[in-house]
Amino acid sequence: QVQLVESGGGLVQAGGSLRLSCAASGRTFSTYAMGWFRRAPGKEREFVAAISSSGGSRYYEDSVKGRFIISRDNAKNTVYLEMNNLKPEDTAVYYCAADESVGRGWPRRESEYDYWGQGTQVTVSS
Repeated sequence: QVQLVESGGGLVQAGGSLRLSCAASGRTFSTYAMGWFRRAPGKEREFVAAISSSGGSRYYEDSVKGRFIISRDNAKNTVYLEMNNLKPEDTAVYYCAADESVGRGWPRRESEYDYWGQGTQVTVSS
């Protein structure tokens, strides 16, 4: 069992930056692929970014490419999402998720992931 706790959300002006963190419990964090998703008001939850267990592969949703960076520190059991040049449309609750065994749905399909955090709110004002 893995527990995920996100932090780092908040209110920021458009053009600003935030760094989200997701701390994981357990000794096997380094074996999990990790992802970030978000749910904007009135919308379905959507894929944002993902990183392989080693950190060697990274994936991004098109609208965040060039602005967001996903990274991980396996020694600290933490995955990060650095968000730059934020836009009002980035406003959402951001969730991290862990995938024990990468399958065909990885990295974009929600059902691929086994564990989820509770989410952290990001609000970008115009």
